Formats: sequence, C-alpha cells, structure tokens
Amino acid sequence: MVCGQALVRNGKTAAGKQRYRCLGCGASRSRERPDVSRRSELEAFLGWLMGTSSQARTAPLGTARSFRRRTSWCWNVVPRIPVTGEIHDQIQVDGIYVGSWCCLIAVSGDYVLGWQWCDTEKKAAWAALLERFPAPRVVITDGGSGIAAALSECWSGTAVQRCLVHVQRNVRTYLTCRPRTDAGKALLRLGRALTRIKAPAEAAAWLAGLNDWHQQHGHLVKARTYRSTTAMVPGWVRANQAWWYTHDRLRKAYRLLERLGQAGTLFTYLGGEYAGLDIASTTNRIEGGTNAQLRLLLRAHRGMSEEHQKRAIEWYLYLHSERPLPPAKLIKARHHNPPKPKATLAEQQPGPELYSTGLSADEGLWHRTGWAGRS
Repeated sequence: MVCGQALVRNGKTAAGKQRYRCLGCGASRSRERPDVSRRSELEAFLGWLMGTSSQARTAPLGTARSFRRRTSWCWNVVPRIPVTGEIHDQIQVDGIYVGSWCCLIAVSGDYVLGWQWCDTEKKAAWAALLERFPAPRVVITDGGSGIAAALSECWSGTAVQRCLVHVQRNVRTYLTCRPRTDAGKALLRLGRALTRIKAPAEAAAWLAGLNDWHQQHGHLVKARTYRSTTAMVPGWVRANQAWWYTHDRLRKAYRLLERLGQAGTLFTYLGGEYAGLDIASTTNRIEGGTNAQLRLLLRAHRGMSEEHQKRAIEWYLYLHSERPLPPAKLIKARHHNPPKPKATLAEQQPGPELYSTGLSADEGLWHRTGWAGRS
C-alpha cells in the first residue's frame, strides 16, 4: 500500500467486496478478484438453473435483468463427463426429446455415465454413445429404434434385458385395455403378468402359457383376408394391397412377445450367471430418476431457447455423475471473454455492376423534372 506493510482484512464494502486495511498508515482498499467473481456468478447461475426460483429471487444483489447480464457468459460453459474406463455390471440407456433434438443418456445405478445429442434415435447416434464405455455385463433398454443394431456392433457380448413395463405398454397399445375377443383377453393377461414374475420357475410357466395360447389361438395369427367386392377394407391397407392379416393387431402383440421370448431378453434378470447382480427388469431408474427430473427442470424454466434447454440438461446430467469436478474448475478464459471474430471485407469483383437498385440511362431510367417531355 502506501507504507509498504502487509494488508489485513477489514470487513466488506457496501457491494459485498472484501476490504483490506494497512495497520501502519491506515489506508484501505478493496481488491478485485475476477476468479472469485466468476466462481460466485457461476454458482448463482447453477443455483437458479437447478432450482425452481425466479431470477429476481435468486439474485442477492440487483434485479433479474442484472442477474441475466452478469451470468450471460455462464451459458458458454459446456460440461463434459470424463470417461473412466470402469466396467459396470449393468447400464440403462434411454433417450429424451428436447425440441428438435434428442438426448441419449446412459446411467449406472444412481449416476449418469454420459449423453449424446442427435436428431433422432438411430444406430449411428447410439454407437457414438456406447463406444465410449467398456461393454457391461447387462444393458437394460426399452427397445427403441437403432439400439439393437448399435448393441450388436459395439457391445456384441453384452446380455440384453428388455424393459418389461415398455413391453406391457406395447401389448396394451395393440390390444387396447378392453379387447373384445377371448384370444385378445388371454394375451393381454399374459402381458400384464410380466412384471409380477420374480423366479425362474414363474418365467418358465409364463413361456409355457404363451405356447399354450399359440396352440389354441395360433390360427388367428395366420388368418388372411383377400381383397374382393364384399370384403371390408381397413383404412390402413394400401390401395394396391391384395391381402392383409385379418387380426393384424392381435398378430403384432403375439409376435412381439414371441420374438422377445425366443431372443431370451425378457427374463435376463432371472438368469443364473446374473442372479446375484440384482439386474433391473425395467428402465424405471432412468425414466423416473433422470428423464422425469429433466422434464421438471425444463418446465420450471419454460421459455428458454432450444440451446439453453440443451445446456440446462447437460448441467443436470453432469452434476449427477459419479465424481463431477467443482463447476468453477470448468471455467476457461474463452467462456467469459470469447474472442471477437475478425471482420473481413469482401473485395468487389471488377467489372460492371450486375444487380443494383439505382437508375441507369442505359435502361431508359433516370430522374426527370417537370412534365418529363410532355407538351
């Protein structure tokens, strides 16, 4: 300071900054700490983003407008979950749509492993997410589009457990909650019994019941109706289609259960080598523990742009990973002081002007005065 002695803390200013005072000469000053300011701004920003309070209530000093101005740079911080290479016993995967984007998420237990943004669920997007992690022993999925092909390519040796709740919903979608035929009612009972199976013996009995259903009602699955002048044509039949399955929705429900039963993906959680791992039979952990919370987060801050919604989801997933770094560790100089783009002047091409809004005498257009030649 003035006398060269060390400063000591001496309270804070009205703005909340630390004040320092020299014990020798009595002079005082408050020193700027940009790193501390950025850290507090990011903490306030995340406190508002992860909470449900308004910006006016979150800002301790100033209004909501000043809060947005001071924390506008925080949207530039993009969190990333580092890949540890740990091999997990089970991983649940699912996707959630945000506007025109889809976020594919992978979780293990109570922690998020990673995410991948894409336009829709497809093989390339799922492969970009799965190839980051070593293959687990079991993967639990709802059977969305593209996931089966990505699993066979990236995690070919991993056992698959289909979410039984989603299978129930698919069967109910095909048969409705109140099917009219006896075959539909019996198949719906089989679908509803899936989530109540807790032992391998019960799973074997369920598969036997599905086989008995086919022995009794299998002819309905193969029944066809041919186009004729007297046949009633359903609305989903194409104009040039000569025949269709008479009980199409019943067939789809049975074929779904039959295909999953033959693939062995319905009761993986009851298998011998996985019996002691407590494998989940549903994706409820990621559906209710992650996706539902993301929807509540977006609902609490509705009105955000699509890019801000993506950043909010990324921060939530990062903060719910196993070992996230303190948010202040992610701050870089380019976040709060981005480089300004250099202005480049396009050189005008030599030669006559091709397009213009000006008047040209060559086209017979020029400014005239008076009556413009009228007599």
